Amino acid sequence: MIERLVTEILEKHKQLTEELADPGIFNNPSRYAEVSTAHAHLSDAQKLAQQFQEAKEAAKDAESMLEEGGVEPDMKEYLSEELEAARTQIDSLDEKIRMAMLDKDERDEKNAIVEIRAGAGGDEASLFAGEIYRMLLRYAERNKMKTEMLSASDSSSGGFKEVIFSVKGKEAFGRLKFESGVHRVQRVPETESSGRIHTSTVTVAVLPEVEDVEVDVHPNDLRVDVYRSSGPGGQSVNTTDSAVRITHKPTGLVVSCQDEKSQLQNKDKAMRILRARLFALAQEEQDAELAQERRSQVGSGDRSQKVRTYNFPQGRVTDHRVSLTVHKLESVLDGDLAEFTEALQALDRAERLEAASV
Repeated sequence: MIERLVTEILEKHKQLTEELADPGIFNNPSRYAEVSTAHAHLSDAQKLAQQFQEAKEAAKDAESMLEEGGVEPDMKEYLSEELEAARTQIDSLDEKIRMAMLDKDERDEKNAIVEIRAGAGGDEASLFAGEIYRMLLRYAERNKMKTEMLSASDSSSGGFKEVIFSVKGKEAFGRLKFESGVHRVQRVPETESSGRIHTSTVTVAVLPEVEDVEVDVHPNDLRVDVYRSSGPGGQSVNTTDSAVRITHKPTGLVVSCQDEKSQLQNKDKAMRILRARLFALAQEEQDAELAQERRSQVGSGDRSQKVRTYNFPQGRVTDHRVSLTVHKLESVLDGDLAEFTEALQALDRAERLEAASV
């Protein structure tokens, strides 16, 4: 019952406020930090709970006066309006309070590492991988986030077989995680003389970037190989062993970087990617153990899921998770993803509320 939740919120907030007011808490810095954080997280819910109680009191008072009888017509009309307004506010606050009490995904605040790989479709898939890469760069730019190339494998067609980059900024992972999955393109390739539409795919995985302390990687678990870089990159290419390949022996994960001239820089970038993959792997295992996998797989990084289709002949883009279609393909490929992101965030909130109420 929402009334019980409101009572619990107000009582907990009062308890935390009283504890913070006790001078003795400063003698225990760790406890002070813990209580301060809990108090701050509960602040929004406490304000909503207070409004809920006030609305309930207003509704109760209006009902009581209307039941007394002998009320003048004008006053009766006024009280009826007040009662209706209070009930509307109560209904609105119900969902807001439940949302405020949902556990926030701490990963949302992290920077992100985005991996894009060409899937089925040969050269056409590689070209589309380049377009998805540019789309996400433009999306990051629109949201005032900074990007850094970590690794790239060019294709002969001019696109990418694989490209990995980092995104830094406010809620980078929280915004970009909805791009995880399989992106499908439908169009007539330039090399297609018969005008037949081809379907190609690109896989996107968005991982939260983590610090050293968040993922325990033992040096003995790593095999580090160095070799000579290949492809464009400057005079040092093919003359020094600057490329780095790191294998995490317990999981078999392999990461290679060769874009930088410095072996140290390539190793640093490879370790950033490896830590992000290990963190994501641990999260997936934890989610499976806790049976928290949600029906939509929104933001889970499930690479087998078809999330979006880009149809060039009809100029439309469809997100299959929210059944949303827009007819502005060029704008979307230029990073205009706000409409999709907002719809997916709404779906995410709805499913989290449903799961919390079970």
